[in-house]
Amino acid sequence: MTHKPTRRTPSAKPRSAAGKVSLNRALSKLGLCSRKQAELLIAEGRVRVAGNVARDPLQRVDPDRDRITIDGERVVAERKVYLMLNKPRGQVTTRDDPEGRGTVYDCLADPGLPFVSPVGRLDKASEGLLLMTNDTRWANGLLDPVSHVAKTYHVQIASVPDEPMLERMRQGAVADGELLTASSIALLRSGGRTAWLEIVLDEGRNRQIRRLLGAFDVEVLRLVRVAIGGLTLGDLATGKARHLTAEELAKLAR
Repeated sequence: MTHKPTRRTPSAKPRSAAGKVSLNRALSKLGLCSRKQAELLIAEGRVRVAGNVARDPLQRVDPDRDRITIDGERVVAERKVYLMLNKPRGQVTTRDDPEGRGTVYDCLADPGLPFVSPVGRLDKASEGLLLMTNDTRWANGLLDPVSHVAKTYHVQIASVPDEPMLERMRQGAVADGELLTASSIALLRSGGRTAWLEIVLDEGRNRQIRRLLGAFDVEVLRLVRVAIGGLTLGDLATGKARHLTAEELAKLAR
C-alpha cells in the first residue's frame, strides 16, 4: 500500500516520528520479549507486519498502529507491571548469561508475569533495590539524567575514614579521565577495621561508587542500594520481588 505524502505543520511532525521504533524494540516495548529474543523470532520468520513476513529487526514500525503478529497471533500490549526486587549478591542484571551465572530473573517466580526489564543495573557484586517493569516510558523517565532521581547506597569499606578523608571523597575524583562525584557521603557507623558509608548519587555511571572510592585506595566490601527516590527497600527479603503499590509509584513520580 502506498500513501501520498502530506504536508505537516512543525507541531504535527514529532507526533508521527515519535511513534516509530525498530521492530525488535517494539516487541520489547509491548512486553513480549527482550530485543535479543525478538531478533530470533524475526530470523525464524515468525513475525509479520501488516501481513508481510518481517526480515529486518530494525524495520521501523508504530507499535500502537501497525498490525504485528507472531505465529499468526496479533501482538497486543501486556498489562503494565512495576516490580521491586531485592537483588542478591552474585547475580547479574541480564536475561541470559553466556557464562551460565545466576540472573535476577531467577528471583521472579510468578509464571504469569509478562516480560519485564531491569530499570538500570546493579553489577554482580552489588545487591539491594532493583526496579523491573515492562513500561519503557516510565523506566526511561527514571533513568533520564535530567530527572536527577536520587539513589541511596549503604557501602561497607575495609577502612575507617576520618573527617578529612570523607571531605576529600566528597570533592570527588578523576578516574579514567572522568570526574566522579556523589551528592553526599556520610559515615553511618564504624567498628574495628571497617565502616559503613551512606552514599547518595543523582546520576548513574558505570561502577561509579567503586571507582570513586578506588581512587582513594578504599576497598569496597559490600554495596547495597537501599532507596531510589522516595522508595525504600524496607524489609523485602533478599531474592524476593513484589509489585509496587500505587502510593510507591506516586513517590517515584514525585
